[in-house]
Amino acid sequence: MRFDDIDAINASISEEFSDWGQTFEMTQEKVNLFAELTGDHQWIHIDVERANAGPFGGPIAHGFFTLSLMASIVKLPVDLEGVSNGVNYGANKLRFLSPVPVPSTLHARSRLLKAEAKGPGTLLTSEATIHVVGNEKPAVLYEMLTLLM
Repeated sequence: MRFDDIDAINASISEEFSDWGQTFEMTQEKVNLFAELTGDHQWIHIDVERANAGPFGGPIAHGFFTLSLMASIVKLPVDLEGVSNGVNYGANKLRFLSPVPVPSTLHARSRLLKAEAKGPGTLLTSEATIHVVGNEKPAVLYEMLTLLM
């Protein structure tokens, strides 16, 4: 399908999520680097000893770190031709539903909700989830907007 064939894209909408994408290994080293980068040094993320005695039984990844993985582990739920670029246009909904223990392995999937013409391109609304491998409940639920041109 072409990225600008709005009717064809909308006709392909399904309640089903895509297959699982590539995995990401969440490690303490990566969490510590994210804390350094963002200045978010809350103990629940970086103080392993204290976190082991805390409410989650160990350190957990930052919610925004997990969200930032969308760019690398979530792919669009449809393959479209003719796209020269795509940009993050924003979000309609974001929920952090369950913690991401450190260490853990994450994967993601998505489904298309809507396509509409927007300026020079096509605005896709899709729902993506990031899960800890083996967990039914997602860590992140994100309704994302992607502008394709």
